[in-house]
Amino acid sequence: MKRGRFVSGSIALSLMLAFGHGAHAAPKAAKAPFMWENATIYFVLTDRFNNGDKANDLAYGRKADAAPLRGYMGGDLKGLTAKVKEGYFDSLGVNAIWLTPPVEQIHAGTDEGTGKSYGFHGYWGRDFTAVDANLGTEQDFRDFVDAAHARGIRVVLDVVMNHIGPVTPEDPVWPADWVRLDPVCTHKDTATTVDCALVANLPDVRTDSNANVALPPALVAKWKAEGRHEREVKELDEFFSRTGYPRAPRYYLMKWHADWIRKFGVDGFRGDTVKHTEAGVWKELRTVADAAYEDYKKANPGKVLGEKFFTVAEVYNYAIGHGREFDMGAGAKTDFYANGFDSLINFSLPGDGKGGYESIFGKFDALLHGPLRGKSVLNYMDSHDDGNPFDPARAKPFETANKLLLAPGAAQIYYGDETARRLDIADATGDAKLRSYMNWEELAQNAARDGYRIADVRAHWSKLGLFRQSHVAIGAGRHAKLADQPYTFSRSYAARGVSDKVVVALDVPTGKPVDIAVGKVFANGTRLRDAYAGATYTVENGKVKTAGKASVVLLETLR
Repeated sequence: MKRGRFVSGSIALSLMLAFGHGAHAAPKAAKAPFMWENATIYFVLTDRFNNGDKANDLAYGRKADAAPLRGYMGGDLKGLTAKVKEGYFDSLGVNAIWLTPPVEQIHAGTDEGTGKSYGFHGYWGRDFTAVDANLGTEQDFRDFVDAAHARGIRVVLDVVMNHIGPVTPEDPVWPADWVRLDPVCTHKDTATTVDCALVANLPDVRTDSNANVALPPALVAKWKAEGRHEREVKELDEFFSRTGYPRAPRYYLMKWHADWIRKFGVDGFRGDTVKHTEAGVWKELRTVADAAYEDYKKANPGKVLGEKFFTVAEVYNYAIGHGREFDMGAGAKTDFYANGFDSLINFSLPGDGKGGYESIFGKFDALLHGPLRGKSVLNYMDSHDDGNPFDPARAKPFETANKLLLAPGAAQIYYGDETARRLDIADATGDAKLRSYMNWEELAQNAARDGYRIADVRAHWSKLGLFRQSHVAIGAGRHAKLADQPYTFSRSYAARGVSDKVVVALDVPTGKPVDIAVGKVFANGTRLRDAYAGATYTVENGKVKTAGKASVVLLETLR
Protein backbone atom coordinates (compact mmCIF):
# COMPACT_ATOMS: atom_id res chain seq x y z
CA MET A 1 0.00 0.00 0.00
CA LYS A 2 1.29 3.45 -0.92
CA ARG A 3 1.08 5.33 2.33
CA GLY A 4 0.55 9.07 2.17
CA ARG A 5 -1.55 8.95 -1.03
CA PHE A 6 -4.94 8.89 0.67
CA VAL A 7 -5.77 12.59 0.93
CA SER A 8 -4.36 15.71 -0.58
CA GLY A 9 -2.13 17.94 1.50
CA SER A 10 -4.74 20.68 1.70
CA ILE A 11 -7.45 18.29 2.89
CA ALA A 12 -5.10 16.73 5.42
CA LEU A 13 -4.15 20.16 6.73
CA SER A 14 -7.75 21.28 7.13
CA LEU A 15 -8.60 18.07 8.95
CA MET A 16 -5.56 18.48 11.18
CA LEU A 17 -6.62 21.99 12.11
CA ALA A 18 -10.19 20.95 12.82
CA PHE A 19 -9.38 17.85 14.84
CA GLY A 20 -6.25 19.15 16.53
CA HIS A 21 -7.55 22.51 17.67
CA GLY A 22 -11.07 21.82 18.80
CA ALA A 23 -13.18 23.05 15.87
CA HIS A 24 -16.83 22.30 16.46
CA ALA A 25 -17.62 21.48 12.85
CA ALA A 26 -17.09 17.89 11.76
CA PRO A 27 -17.83 15.95 8.58
CA LYS A 28 -21.39 14.68 8.63
CA ALA A 29 -22.19 11.04 7.99
CA ALA A 30 -25.59 9.95 6.77
CA LYS A 31 -27.53 8.64 9.72
CA ALA A 32 -28.12 4.90 9.78
CA PRO A 33 -29.92 2.81 12.39
CA PHE A 34 -27.64 2.09 15.33
CA MET A 35 -26.78 -1.57 15.89
CA TRP A 36 -24.27 -2.84 18.44
CA GLU A 37 -23.17 -5.43 15.86
CA ASN A 38 -21.85 -2.54 13.74
CA ALA A 39 -20.82 -0.20 16.55
CA THR A 40 -17.58 1.75 16.44
CA ILE A 41 -16.50 1.91 20.08
CA TYR A 42 -13.72 4.27 21.13
CA PHE A 43 -11.82 2.84 24.10
CA VAL A 44 -10.16 5.48 26.25
CA LEU A 45 -8.06 5.42 29.41
CA THR A 46 -9.48 8.66 30.79
CA ASP A 47 -6.26 9.67 32.58
CA ARG A 48 -4.33 9.37 29.30
CA PHE A 49 -6.63 11.28 26.97
CA ASN A 50 -7.16 14.99 27.63
CA ASN A 51 -6.55 17.22 30.67
CA GLY A 52 -9.51 19.51 31.24
CA ASP A 53 -8.72 20.50 34.84
CA LYS A 54 -5.13 20.65 36.04
CA ALA A 55 -6.26 21.29 39.60
CA ASN A 56 -7.13 17.59 40.03
CA ASP A 57 -3.97 16.08 38.54
CA LEU A 58 -2.81 14.58 41.86
CA ALA A 59 -5.56 13.84 44.38
CA TYR A 60 -5.48 12.02 47.76
CA GLY A 61 -1.84 12.93 48.32
CA ARG A 62 -0.63 10.99 45.30
CA LYS A 63 2.80 11.91 43.98
CA ALA A 64 4.56 12.12 40.65
CA ASP A 65 7.00 9.38 41.65
CA ALA A 66 5.88 6.42 39.57
CA ALA A 67 7.91 4.32 37.17
CA PRO A 68 7.69 5.43 33.50
CA LEU A 69 4.05 5.61 32.35
CA ARG A 70 2.78 4.04 35.59
CA GLY A 71 1.51 7.16 37.33
CA TYR A 72 -1.24 9.69 36.80
CA MET A 73 -0.78 12.03 33.83
CA GLY A 74 -3.72 14.44 34.21
CA GLY A 75 -6.42 13.28 31.82
CA ASP A 76 -9.89 13.68 33.28
CA LEU A 77 -13.62 13.65 32.64
CA LYS A 78 -13.74 17.35 31.80
CA GLY A 79 -11.10 16.80 29.15
CA LEU A 80 -13.01 13.86 27.70
CA THR A 81 -16.25 15.84 27.68
CA ALA A 82 -14.56 18.74 25.90
CA LYS A 83 -13.56 16.44 23.06
CA VAL A 84 -17.11 15.09 22.87
CA LYS A 85 -18.49 18.61 22.57
CA GLU A 86 -15.87 19.57 19.97
CA GLY A 87 -17.15 16.82 17.71
CA TYR A 88 -13.91 14.85 17.81
CA PHE A 89 -15.70 11.52 18.10
CA ASP A 90 -18.40 12.51 15.60
CA SER A 91 -15.70 13.07 13.01
CA LEU A 92 -14.51 9.48 13.45
CA GLY A 93 -17.95 7.94 13.12
CA VAL A 94 -17.74 6.82 16.74
CA ASN A 95 -21.11 5.91 18.22
CA ALA A 96 -19.99 4.56 21.61
CA ILE A 97 -17.25 5.44 24.10
CA TRP A 98 -15.88 2.80 26.45
CA LEU A 99 -13.97 4.30 29.35
CA THR A 100 -11.97 2.54 32.01
CA PRO A 101 -13.55 2.42 35.50
CA PRO A 102 -13.97 5.95 36.88
CA VAL A 103 -14.35 4.64 40.44
CA GLU A 104 -12.12 5.80 43.27
CA GLN A 105 -8.79 3.95 43.17
CA ILE A 106 -6.32 3.03 45.87
CA HIS A 107 -4.64 6.19 47.09
CA ALA A 108 -1.05 5.04 47.29
CA GLY A 109 1.37 3.66 44.75
CA THR A 110 2.62 0.09 44.89
CA ASP A 111 5.41 -1.89 43.27
CA GLU A 112 3.96 -4.73 41.23
CA GLY A 113 7.38 -5.85 40.02
CA THR A 114 7.78 -3.17 37.36
CA GLY A 115 8.37 -0.15 39.58
CA LYS A 116 5.99 2.03 41.54
CA SER A 117 2.52 2.08 40.00
CA TYR A 118 -0.75 3.88 40.66
CA GLY A 119 -4.31 2.98 39.70
CA PHE A 120 -4.58 5.53 36.88
CA HIS A 121 -6.09 2.77 34.70
CA GLY A 122 -9.13 2.32 36.93
CA TYR A 123 -8.80 -1.39 37.75
CA TRP A 124 -7.62 -0.97 41.36
CA GLY A 125 -10.89 0.00 43.00
CA ARG A 126 -11.07 1.32 46.57
CA ASP A 127 -14.65 2.62 46.59
CA PHE A 128 -17.00 1.59 43.77
CA THR A 129 -19.56 4.24 44.76
CA ALA A 130 -17.37 7.30 44.14
CA VAL A 131 -15.73 9.02 41.19
CA ASP A 132 -11.96 9.15 41.58
CA ALA A 133 -10.97 12.73 42.36
CA ASN A 134 -8.11 12.57 39.86
CA LEU A 135 -10.78 12.26 37.14
CA GLY A 136 -13.24 14.74 38.57
CA THR A 137 -16.61 14.70 40.31
CA GLU A 138 -19.98 13.01 39.98
CA GLN A 139 -21.18 16.11 38.16
CA ASP A 140 -18.27 15.79 35.73
CA PHE A 141 -19.29 12.20 34.99
CA ARG A 142 -22.92 13.23 34.52
CA ASP A 143 -21.84 16.02 32.19
CA PHE A 144 -19.82 13.53 30.13
CA VAL A 145 -22.69 11.06 29.75
CA ASP A 146 -25.16 13.82 28.92
CA ALA A 147 -22.80 15.35 26.35
CA ALA A 148 -22.24 11.98 24.70
CA HIS A 149 -25.96 11.20 24.62
CA ALA A 150 -26.72 14.62 23.14
CA ARG A 151 -24.62 13.61 20.13
CA GLY A 152 -26.06 10.10 19.86
CA ILE A 153 -22.99 8.47 21.43
CA ARG A 154 -23.51 5.58 23.85
CA VAL A 155 -21.39 5.15 26.98
CA VAL A 156 -19.95 1.76 27.93
CA LEU A 157 -18.62 1.51 31.47
CA ASP A 158 -15.82 -0.87 32.43
CA VAL A 159 -16.83 -2.88 35.51
CA VAL A 160 -14.72 -5.10 37.76
CA MET A 161 -16.32 -7.95 39.69
CA ASN A 162 -13.15 -9.98 40.20
CA HIS A 163 -10.96 -7.91 42.50
CA ILE A 164 -10.34 -4.72 44.42
CA GLY A 165 -7.11 -2.73 44.43
CA PRO A 166 -3.78 -3.87 45.90
CA VAL A 167 -3.09 -3.59 49.61
CA THR A 168 -0.86 -0.67 50.64
CA PRO A 169 -0.16 1.08 53.97
CA GLU A 170 -2.84 3.60 52.97
CA ASP A 171 -5.25 1.09 51.45
CA PRO A 172 -6.01 -1.70 53.92
CA VAL A 173 -7.17 -5.14 52.85
CA TRP A 174 -10.88 -5.88 53.13
CA PRO A 175 -12.01 -8.63 55.56
CA ALA A 176 -11.38 -12.29 54.76
CA ASP A 177 -15.07 -12.94 54.19
CA TRP A 178 -14.90 -10.38 51.37
CA VAL A 179 -11.61 -11.19 49.62
CA ARG A 180 -8.76 -13.69 49.45
CA LEU A 181 -5.11 -13.05 48.65
CA ASP A 182 -4.13 -16.62 47.81
CA PRO A 183 -3.64 -18.89 46.05
CA VAL A 184 -2.44 -16.99 42.97
CA CYS A 185 -4.03 -18.23 39.75
CA THR A 186 -2.11 -20.72 37.61
CA HIS A 187 -4.71 -20.89 34.80
CA LYS A 188 -4.67 -24.67 34.35
CA ASP A 189 -8.41 -25.21 34.71
CA THR A 190 -11.54 -23.49 35.99
CA ALA A 191 -10.59 -23.73 39.65
CA THR A 192 -7.08 -22.35 39.14
CA THR A 193 -8.52 -19.52 37.04
CA VAL A 194 -11.50 -18.56 39.21
CA ASP A 195 -10.87 -19.57 42.84
CA CYS A 196 -7.69 -17.54 43.18
CA ALA A 197 -6.07 -14.12 43.12
CA LEU A 198 -5.27 -12.98 39.60
CA VAL A 199 -1.80 -11.82 40.64
CA ALA A 200 -0.01 -11.39 43.94
CA ASN A 201 -1.44 -8.67 46.22
CA LEU A 202 -4.59 -8.23 44.15
CA PRO A 203 -7.41 -9.21 46.54
CA ASP A 204 -9.87 -11.56 44.83
CA VAL A 205 -13.52 -10.83 45.67
CA ARG A 206 -15.30 -13.87 47.13
CA THR A 207 -17.86 -13.99 44.34
CA ASP A 208 -18.33 -17.68 45.16
CA SER A 209 -19.75 -16.93 48.60
CA ASN A 210 -23.43 -16.71 49.52
CA ALA A 211 -22.72 -15.79 53.14
CA ASN A 212 -23.99 -12.53 54.56
CA VAL A 213 -21.14 -10.12 55.20
CA ALA A 214 -20.95 -6.71 56.85
CA LEU A 215 -19.54 -3.72 55.04
CA PRO A 216 -15.73 -3.47 55.12
CA PRO A 217 -14.76 -1.30 58.13
CA ALA A 218 -12.52 0.87 55.97
CA LEU A 219 -15.45 1.68 53.68
CA VAL A 220 -17.74 2.42 56.64
CA ALA A 221 -15.17 4.82 58.11
CA LYS A 222 -14.72 6.52 54.75
CA TRP A 223 -18.44 7.02 54.18
CA LYS A 224 -18.90 8.37 57.70
CA ALA A 225 -16.07 10.84 57.19
CA GLU A 226 -17.73 11.96 53.94
CA GLY A 227 -21.14 12.26 55.58
CA ARG A 228 -22.91 9.73 53.37
CA HIS A 229 -22.84 6.54 55.41
CA GLU A 230 -26.51 6.71 56.33
CA ARG A 231 -27.60 7.25 52.73
CA GLU A 232 -25.44 4.44 51.36
CA VAL A 233 -26.67 1.96 53.97
CA LYS A 234 -30.29 2.94 53.33
CA GLU A 235 -29.84 2.29 49.59
CA LEU A 236 -28.23 -1.07 50.28
CA ASP A 237 -31.07 -2.06 52.60
CA GLU A 238 -33.58 -1.17 49.90
CA PHE A 239 -31.65 -3.12 47.27
CA PHE A 240 -31.43 -6.30 49.34
CA SER A 241 -35.05 -6.01 50.39
CA ARG A 242 -36.20 -5.50 46.79
CA THR A 243 -34.13 -8.30 45.26
CA GLY A 244 -34.08 -10.85 48.05
CA TYR A 245 -30.37 -11.47 47.47
CA PRO A 246 -28.20 -12.43 50.45
CA ARG A 247 -25.75 -9.76 51.59
CA ALA A 248 -22.91 -11.62 49.90
CA PRO A 249 -19.92 -9.78 48.41
CA ARG A 250 -20.94 -10.14 44.76
CA TYR A 251 -24.37 -8.60 45.33
CA TYR A 252 -22.91 -5.52 46.98
CA LEU A 253 -20.76 -5.04 43.87
CA MET A 254 -23.72 -5.59 41.58
CA LYS A 255 -25.68 -2.90 43.38
CA TRP A 256 -22.75 -0.48 43.23
CA HIS A 257 -22.12 -1.09 39.53
CA ALA A 258 -25.82 -0.81 38.64
CA ASP A 259 -25.97 2.56 40.39
CA TRP A 260 -23.89 4.02 37.55
CA ILE A 261 -26.73 3.08 35.23
CA ARG A 262 -29.52 4.25 37.50
CA LYS A 263 -27.84 7.55 38.38
CA PHE A 264 -26.13 8.52 35.13
CA GLY A 265 -27.72 6.47 32.36
CA VAL A 266 -24.73 4.53 31.02
CA ASP A 267 -25.74 2.31 28.11
CA GLY A 268 -23.57 -0.75 28.57
CA PHE A 269 -20.99 -2.65 30.60
CA ARG A 270 -17.67 -4.07 29.53
CA GLY A 271 -16.94 -6.90 31.96
CA ASP A 272 -13.31 -7.00 33.05
CA THR A 273 -11.42 -10.27 33.75
CA VAL A 274 -14.61 -12.20 33.02
CA LYS A 275 -13.15 -15.71 32.94
CA HIS A 276 -11.67 -15.18 36.43
CA THR A 277 -15.15 -15.00 37.97
CA GLU A 278 -17.84 -17.67 38.05
CA ALA A 279 -19.73 -17.38 34.75
CA GLY A 280 -23.10 -17.28 36.47
CA VAL A 281 -22.13 -14.15 38.35
CA TRP A 282 -22.20 -12.20 35.09
CA LYS A 283 -25.67 -13.48 34.30
CA GLU A 284 -26.81 -12.22 37.69
CA LEU A 285 -25.16 -8.86 37.07
CA ARG A 286 -26.97 -8.61 33.75
CA THR A 287 -30.29 -9.06 35.54
CA VAL A 288 -29.46 -6.29 38.00
CA ALA A 289 -28.14 -4.03 35.22
CA ASP A 290 -31.23 -4.53 33.04
CA ALA A 291 -33.47 -3.58 35.97
CA ALA A 292 -31.43 -0.43 36.62
CA TYR A 293 -31.61 0.50 32.93
CA GLU A 294 -35.39 0.16 32.95
CA ASP A 295 -35.54 2.39 36.03
CA TYR A 296 -33.41 5.01 34.31
CA LYS A 297 -35.52 4.91 31.15
CA LYS A 298 -38.71 5.47 33.12
CA ALA A 299 -37.19 8.39 35.02
CA ASN A 300 -35.45 9.93 31.99
CA PRO A 301 -37.46 9.12 28.84
CA GLY A 302 -35.88 11.94 26.86
CA LYS A 303 -32.29 10.91 27.51
CA VAL A 304 -32.29 7.23 26.59
CA LEU A 305 -30.69 6.22 23.29
CA GLY A 306 -31.48 2.51 23.19
CA GLU A 307 -34.15 0.03 24.13
CA LYS A 308 -31.82 -2.51 25.73
CA PHE A 309 -28.72 -2.48 27.89
CA PHE A 310 -25.55 -3.80 26.22
CA THR A 311 -22.82 -6.03 27.62
CA VAL A 312 -19.46 -7.11 26.21
CA ALA A 313 -16.99 -9.44 27.91
CA GLU A 314 -13.23 -9.46 28.18
CA VAL A 315 -12.55 -13.20 28.23
CA TYR A 316 -8.79 -13.03 27.88
CA ASN A 317 -7.61 -14.93 24.77
CA TYR A 318 -11.11 -15.57 23.45
CA ALA A 319 -10.92 -15.76 19.66
CA ILE A 320 -13.81 -15.54 17.23
CA GLY A 321 -12.95 -19.06 16.08
CA HIS A 322 -13.90 -20.39 19.52
CA GLY A 323 -17.54 -19.68 18.68
CA ARG A 324 -19.64 -20.13 21.79
CA GLU A 325 -17.29 -22.49 23.62
CA PHE A 326 -14.30 -21.09 25.48
CA ASP A 327 -11.85 -23.67 26.81
CA MET A 328 -11.16 -23.04 30.49
CA GLY A 329 -8.66 -25.91 30.59
CA ALA A 330 -8.87 -29.60 31.50
CA GLY A 331 -11.68 -30.05 29.00
CA ALA A 332 -14.10 -27.58 30.60
CA LYS A 333 -15.94 -25.32 28.15
CA THR A 334 -17.93 -22.21 29.03
CA ASP A 335 -20.47 -20.32 26.93
CA PHE A 336 -20.16 -16.73 28.12
CA TYR A 337 -22.80 -15.58 25.65
CA ALA A 338 -25.27 -17.69 27.64
CA ASN A 339 -24.17 -15.93 30.83
CA GLY A 340 -25.33 -12.39 30.28
CA PHE A 341 -23.20 -11.13 27.39
CA ASP A 342 -24.25 -9.83 23.98
CA SER A 343 -20.71 -9.72 22.66
CA LEU A 344 -17.18 -10.89 23.45
CA ILE A 345 -13.93 -9.09 22.68
CA ASN A 346 -12.17 -10.89 19.83
CA PHE A 347 -8.51 -11.30 20.76
CA SER A 348 -7.59 -12.91 17.44
CA LEU A 349 -7.60 -9.93 15.07
CA PRO A 350 -4.06 -8.69 15.90
CA GLY A 351 -2.81 -12.10 14.79
CA ASP A 352 -5.34 -12.62 12.01
CA GLY A 353 -4.40 -9.17 10.76
CA LYS A 354 -1.08 -10.50 9.56
CA GLY A 355 -2.98 -12.27 6.79
CA GLY A 356 -4.68 -10.80 3.76
CA TYR A 357 -8.00 -9.00 3.78
CA GLU A 358 -10.08 -11.90 2.53
CA SER A 359 -8.61 -14.34 5.04
CA ILE A 360 -9.96 -12.05 7.79
CA PHE A 361 -13.24 -10.88 6.30
CA GLY A 362 -14.33 -14.22 4.88
CA LYS A 363 -13.50 -16.08 8.09
CA PHE A 364 -15.27 -13.59 10.35
CA ASP A 365 -18.35 -13.55 8.13
CA ALA A 366 -18.65 -17.35 8.15
CA LEU A 367 -18.38 -17.49 11.94
CA LEU A 368 -20.70 -14.58 12.71
CA HIS A 369 -23.38 -15.99 10.44
CA GLY A 370 -22.73 -19.57 11.49
CA PRO A 371 -21.80 -20.66 15.04
CA LEU A 372 -22.22 -17.11 16.37
CA ARG A 373 -25.46 -16.25 14.58
CA GLY A 374 -27.40 -13.74 16.65
CA LYS A 375 -24.30 -12.73 18.63
CA SER A 376 -21.39 -10.45 17.92
CA VAL A 377 -17.73 -9.81 18.65
CA LEU A 378 -15.79 -6.64 19.34
CA ASN A 379 -12.67 -6.55 17.17
CA TYR A 380 -9.51 -4.63 17.99
CA MET A 381 -5.95 -4.32 16.70
CA ASP A 382 -4.37 -3.17 19.97
CA SER A 383 -5.43 -2.40 23.51
CA HIS A 384 -4.26 -1.42 26.98
CA ASP A 385 -3.04 -4.88 27.99
CA ASP A 386 -2.39 -6.93 24.85
CA GLY A 387 1.38 -7.18 24.71
CA ASN A 388 1.30 -8.20 21.04
CA PRO A 389 -0.42 -5.34 19.20
CA PHE A 390 -0.74 -5.59 15.43
CA ASP A 391 1.60 -2.67 14.73
CA PRO A 392 3.39 -1.30 17.81
CA ALA A 393 5.67 1.03 15.84
CA ARG A 394 2.74 2.34 13.78
CA ALA A 395 4.41 1.51 10.49
CA LYS A 396 1.05 0.40 9.01
CA PRO A 397 -1.65 2.78 10.32
CA PHE A 398 -3.65 2.75 7.07
CA GLU A 399 -3.70 -1.01 6.82
CA THR A 400 -4.64 -1.18 10.51
CA ALA A 401 -7.68 1.01 9.85
CA ASN A 402 -8.74 -1.03 6.82
CA LYS A 403 -8.57 -4.35 8.63
CA LEU A 404 -10.27 -3.10 11.79
CA LEU A 405 -12.97 -0.75 10.53
CA LEU A 406 -13.97 -2.92 7.56
CA ALA A 407 -14.00 -6.28 9.36
CA PRO A 408 -17.35 -7.94 10.07
CA GLY A 409 -18.37 -7.32 13.69
CA ALA A 410 -18.12 -4.30 15.97
CA ALA A 411 -14.88 -2.29 16.05
CA GLN A 412 -12.87 -0.99 19.01
CA ILE A 413 -10.65 1.98 18.30
CA TYR A 414 -8.03 2.20 21.03
CA TYR A 415 -7.31 5.85 21.78
CA GLY A 416 -4.64 7.10 19.43
CA ASP A 417 -5.10 4.40 16.80
CA GLU A 418 -6.40 7.18 14.58
CA THR A 419 -3.34 9.36 15.22
CA ALA A 420 -0.69 6.62 15.10
CA ARG A 421 0.13 6.95 18.81
CA ARG A 422 3.08 4.62 19.28
CA LEU A 423 2.81 1.47 21.39
CA ASP A 424 6.52 0.74 21.80
CA ILE A 425 7.64 3.44 24.23
CA ALA A 426 11.29 2.70 24.96
CA ASP A 427 11.53 3.85 28.59
CA ALA A 428 8.43 1.95 29.73
CA THR A 429 8.09 -1.74 30.51
CA GLY A 430 5.29 -4.26 29.97
CA ASP A 431 1.76 -2.97 29.44
CA ALA A 432 2.88 0.59 30.29
CA LYS A 433 4.28 0.77 26.75
CA LEU A 434 0.71 0.69 25.50
CA ARG A 435 -0.52 3.50 27.75
CA SER A 436 1.25 6.71 26.76
CA TYR A 437 -0.58 10.04 26.72
CA MET A 438 -2.70 10.86 23.68
CA ASN A 439 -0.47 12.42 21.01
CA TRP A 440 -2.43 15.63 20.48
CA GLU A 441 0.74 17.61 19.84
CA GLU A 442 1.79 15.35 16.96
CA LEU A 443 -1.64 15.78 15.43
CA ALA A 444 -1.58 19.56 15.83
CA GLN A 445 1.89 19.75 14.27
CA ASN A 446 1.03 17.23 11.55
CA ALA A 447 4.17 15.32 12.50
CA ALA A 448 5.94 13.27 9.84
CA ARG A 449 6.70 9.57 10.17
CA ASP A 450 8.24 7.14 7.70
CA GLY A 451 6.15 7.65 4.58
CA TYR A 452 3.18 9.48 6.07
CA ARG A 453 1.96 12.37 8.16
CA ILE A 454 -0.28 12.14 11.21
CA ALA A 455 -3.07 14.22 9.66
CA ASP A 456 -3.21 11.83 6.70
CA VAL A 457 -3.70 8.94 9.11
CA ARG A 458 -6.40 10.84 11.00
CA ALA A 459 -8.20 11.67 7.75
CA HIS A 460 -8.10 8.05 6.61
CA TRP A 461 -9.58 6.76 9.89
CA SER A 462 -12.26 9.46 9.66
CA LYS A 463 -13.33 8.53 6.15
CA LEU A 464 -13.59 4.84 6.98
CA GLY A 465 -15.27 5.51 10.31
CA LEU A 466 -17.93 7.78 8.84
CA PHE A 467 -18.61 5.28 6.05
CA ARG A 468 -18.94 2.51 8.60
CA GLN A 469 -21.32 4.61 10.70
CA SER A 470 -23.47 5.23 7.62
CA HIS A 471 -23.73 1.56 6.69
CA VAL A 472 -24.83 -1.18 9.08
CA ALA A 473 -23.88 -3.67 6.36
CA ILE A 474 -20.18 -3.18 7.16
CA GLY A 475 -20.26 -4.84 10.57
CA ALA A 476 -23.63 -6.60 10.57
CA GLY A 477 -24.09 -7.61 6.93
CA ARG A 478 -23.02 -10.55 4.77
CA HIS A 479 -19.62 -10.43 3.13
CA ALA A 480 -18.83 -11.52 -0.43
CA LYS A 481 -15.59 -11.19 -2.38
CA LEU A 482 -16.09 -9.71 -5.83
CA ALA A 483 -12.55 -9.48 -7.22
CA ASP A 484 -8.91 -10.14 -6.37
CA GLN A 485 -7.29 -7.29 -8.34
CA PRO A 486 -7.93 -4.83 -6.91
CA TYR A 487 -9.32 -6.62 -3.89
CA THR A 488 -13.05 -5.85 -3.93
CA PHE A 489 -15.91 -7.03 -1.74
CA SER A 490 -19.54 -6.31 -1.00
CA ARG A 491 -21.50 -6.19 2.24
CA SER A 492 -25.25 -6.56 2.26
CA TYR A 493 -27.76 -6.31 5.09
CA ALA A 494 -31.51 -6.94 4.98
CA ALA A 495 -33.27 -7.43 8.32
CA ARG A 496 -35.22 -5.53 10.99
CA GLY A 497 -36.78 -3.39 8.28
CA VAL A 498 -33.36 -2.15 7.15
CA SER A 499 -31.78 -2.70 3.73
CA ASP A 500 -28.21 -1.64 3.08
CA LYS A 501 -25.42 -2.59 0.67
CA VAL A 502 -21.97 -1.30 -0.23
CA VAL A 503 -18.97 -2.22 -2.34
CA VAL A 504 -15.41 -1.58 -1.15
CA ALA A 505 -12.12 -1.85 -3.02
CA LEU A 506 -8.69 -1.77 -1.34
CA ASP A 507 -5.13 -1.40 -2.62
CA VAL A 508 -6.46 0.25 -5.77
CA PRO A 509 -3.79 1.59 -8.16
CA THR A 510 -3.76 5.39 -8.25
CA GLY A 511 -2.99 7.94 -10.92
CA LYS A 512 -5.10 6.34 -13.63
CA PRO A 513 -8.72 5.18 -14.07
CA VAL A 514 -9.41 1.71 -12.66
CA ASP A 515 -12.42 -0.55 -13.19
CA ILE A 516 -14.10 -1.67 -9.97
CA ALA A 517 -16.42 -4.67 -10.23
CA VAL A 518 -19.75 -4.30 -8.46
CA GLY A 519 -21.18 -7.59 -9.73
CA LYS A 520 -24.91 -7.84 -9.18
CA VAL A 521 -24.82 -5.69 -6.06
CA PHE A 522 -25.71 -2.54 -8.01
CA ALA A 523 -27.62 -2.72 -11.28
CA ASN A 524 -26.39 -1.12 -14.48
CA GLY A 525 -27.33 2.54 -14.60
CA THR A 526 -27.16 2.95 -10.81
CA ARG A 527 -25.52 6.18 -9.69
CA LEU A 528 -22.92 5.56 -6.98
CA ARG A 529 -20.85 7.80 -4.76
CA ASP A 530 -17.32 7.02 -3.65
CA ALA A 531 -17.42 8.17 -0.03
CA TYR A 532 -13.62 8.16 0.09
CA ALA A 533 -12.78 10.38 -2.89
CA GLY A 534 -16.11 12.19 -3.11
CA ALA A 535 -16.52 11.22 -6.78
CA THR A 536 -19.70 9.92 -8.44
CA TYR A 537 -19.99 7.12 -10.98
CA THR A 538 -22.56 5.22 -13.02
CA VAL A 539 -22.54 1.42 -13.15
CA GLU A 540 -21.91 0.09 -16.65
CA ASN A 541 -21.50 -3.60 -17.48
CA GLY A 542 -21.29 -4.46 -13.78
CA LYS A 543 -18.42 -2.03 -13.16
CA VAL A 544 -17.56 1.57 -12.39
CA LYS A 545 -14.48 3.30 -13.72
CA THR A 546 -12.83 5.28 -10.92
CA ALA A 547 -10.80 8.45 -11.34
CA GLY A 548 -7.78 6.86 -9.62
CA LYS A 549 -7.66 9.45 -6.85
CA ALA A 550 -7.14 7.12 -3.89
CA SER A 551 -6.17 3.55 -3.11
CA VAL A 552 -9.45 3.02 -1.23
CA VAL A 553 -12.87 3.10 -2.89
CA LEU A 554 -16.05 3.14 -0.78
CA LEU A 555 -19.12 2.82 -3.00
CA GLU A 556 -22.63 3.61 -1.83
CA THR A 557 -25.86 4.51 -3.56
CA LEU A 558 -25.94 8.19 -4.45
CA ARG A 559 -28.41 9.89 -2.13
